[in-house]
Amino acid sequence: MVMEGVVDSAIKRLLLTNIILTDAQFGFCQDQSAPGLIIVLAQTWTKEMISRGESSLQCTSSECLPERRLSDQQKSLLLTEMGYPVIFLIEDVYYPILAAVGVSVNLVAIVILSRGKCGLSKCITRYLVGMAVADLLVVITDVILRSIRWTYFPVSFLDITPVCCLIYFLIFAATEISVWLTVAFTFDRFVVICCEKLKTKYCTERTAAVVLGTVSVLSCFESLPWYFTLKPAFIIDNVHWFCVTKQGFHTSPAWTAYDMFHRILTPCLPFCLILLLNVLTVRRILVSSRVRRELRVRSNGENHKDPEMEKRKKSIILLFSISGSFILLWVTQVVFYIHKRITNIYSYSASDLGYVTESTAGMLQVLSSCTNTCIYVLTQTKFREELKNAMKYPLILIVKLVNFLKELQGLKH
Repeated sequence: MVMEGVVDSAIKRLLLTNIILTDAQFGFCQDQSAPGLIIVLAQTWTKEMISRGESSLQCTSSECLPERRLSDQQKSLLLTEMGYPVIFLIEDVYYPILAAVGVSVNLVAIVILSRGKCGLSKCITRYLVGMAVADLLVVITDVILRSIRWTYFPVSFLDITPVCCLIYFLIFAATEISVWLTVAFTFDRFVVICCEKLKTKYCTERTAAVVLGTVSVLSCFESLPWYFTLKPAFIIDNVHWFCVTKQGFHTSPAWTAYDMFHRILTPCLPFCLILLLNVLTVRRILVSSRVRRELRVRSNGENHKDPEMEKRKKSIILLFSISGSFILLWVTQVVFYIHKRITNIYSYSASDLGYVTESTAGMLQVLSSCTNTCIYVLTQTKFREELKNAMKYPLILIVKLVNFLKELQGLKH
């Protein structure tokens, strides 16, 4: 079954990347299966023949549709003749590994941070837990339900149009929540360092909870229109299958404006905001540290360590690590999106550098949903201790169980 899924994925990608089927013809292509693409391809060719008077066949039921599977021999022949780009092989291995790692590390982060024993303030802990939950949703929706599902589990109930549309909406919503929670965390740390008067009122656990809820709700509402941009690819026995972009989406000024607004909102604006807030934060840190150092030298005559700056050190390292990771992993996506808007080119064949760049940008983007836990391990001592304790706990339980069984055997004898 796994091999069959890989071959189906290869056929699908060959149809798409060689422009045999385009995004405009099949809508959300990356969420569809190879059999579905072949069916739509057959229908497209049939309609073309009918329009030219070369065929009188009109498919109105499932009996008119082609077989939903190709034989292994046919698939192998197709792959041999047309080739299988290396970037596809990389994706077929990359996304399953990323899913396994992403789900594991984000669940671990949620559990450990929720215990509140990492030496971080409640405000920071709220943001980090919220970010971990959002990242977990991105891994589930974008990696598992999109990238992996259509590769290894083609043609399932997830291809029913309402479910397909829901997944489409959830991908946008989860990504937007994850991105803007990173912005919210960066702004919170900016206020702590740069705004002394506002810090006591804004940087609280309650404010963090309100920000998390507001960002989540607004992101869902903003992403909701994506659900209505799709329609069924075809209907079999009154069941709507697959998702096709509505024709009006490409011609309507309203939809075009919404698409532009969404792309600016995520990720262009957050990218610029995080960059700006970090620059201002660094500037403030440099100025305040220089002033405090001069004051301490004048008062004490010696240059001792500043306990206040040492106290802020962990928070500053955490901030720069998270925001810096976000910028590095999203910069390819942002630059490539700007390039596409300027050149007005949105489709590439598998042999084009543009397709490789687009695929790489996507892989780096979803990788950003798995890096925060690694950052906590590298920068937070108490988080490492809690992680060690969590890893030891199953072993301790096993040892206790073995000792208990030995005692039972001793009592029997």
